[in-house]
Amino acid sequence: MNLTTLPPAIFLMGPTASGKTDLAVSLYKKLPIELISVDSALVYQEMNIGTAKPSVEVLAEAPHALIDIIPPTEVYSASQFRNDALRLMADITARGRIPLLVGGTMLYFKALEEGLSQLPEADADVRQKIEQEALELGWPAMHAKLALVDPESAARLQPNDVQRIERALEVYRITGRSMTSLHQATSGDALPYRLLKIALVPSDRKVLHERIAIRFDQMLADRFIHEVKALVKKYPALTSDSTSMRCVGYRQALEYLAGVYNQDELRDRGIFATRQLAKRQLTWLRSMEGLQQVDCLNAQMHEDVLNTVITFIKGQ
Repeated sequence: MNLTTLPPAIFLMGPTASGKTDLAVSLYKKLPIELISVDSALVYQEMNIGTAKPSVEVLAEAPHALIDIIPPTEVYSASQFRNDALRLMADITARGRIPLLVGGTMLYFKALEEGLSQLPEADADVRQKIEQEALELGWPAMHAKLALVDPESAARLQPNDVQRIERALEVYRITGRSMTSLHQATSGDALPYRLLKIALVPSDRKVLHERIAIRFDQMLADRFIHEVKALVKKYPALTSDSTSMRCVGYRQALEYLAGVYNQDELRDRGIFATRQLAKRQLTWLRSMEGLQQVDCLNAQMHEDVLNTVITFIKGQ
């Protein structure tokens, strides 16, 4: 199909604290668009403060699909996201409007645009062997092992990113192929839209780090710990291994509540974990093609992006 005959869609991507939500709401007020959230944390109900979820007032003003769709005891996969997003995009297009997908979960964007890779199901025996090796050698050594068989995945991960290191090693040991190569061998079911991909990237990462610290302090002031206490009380099955509790800040809050460390260390660990998340998001963005990068620290960002989107829409 000729690219110009495809309906338009917009990706608005960027690291945490880059101003994606404010920009998306601003665009929503000015353009014939509808918003779809691309965020693996915002899907969870009752997880509002630690996820920096848009307020009830903001969502009433500029509705986002795929926010508050499951309880924190459930799991939401990239495959589910792709199916939901495609359905929503088709509905939006049928209404004569343009879908704008906004968020920071880069794996979801990749799955939506390129289709899904054929990764194997989890294998308990393989995982048990990996975990036993990790007990003996430590996760930094397992990260080094991953670098030998899948250097691309290892480069994206920190030596303490246990869950993802374990999964990448598991995939390699089950299939004999790296996770990177399997991701590249996607289903081929490419996204049937003409895309404008905007990436908000800071010109000074130190400023982004300052924003992250300010936002985490505000979360604590907004009674983030109280939110986590309430979640654990309502859902006793939640632990630090629950998928929802792996969201940045929540695992650290659970460890604080368990007495592992004090509130000062909670703050330091929460800010550090959020900075590491931003680093991973920026690494993802560097690997993506066809992006229009915008400095999220530029005072003219909203105006520049608005003009870019208007030009894109007129070109359809």
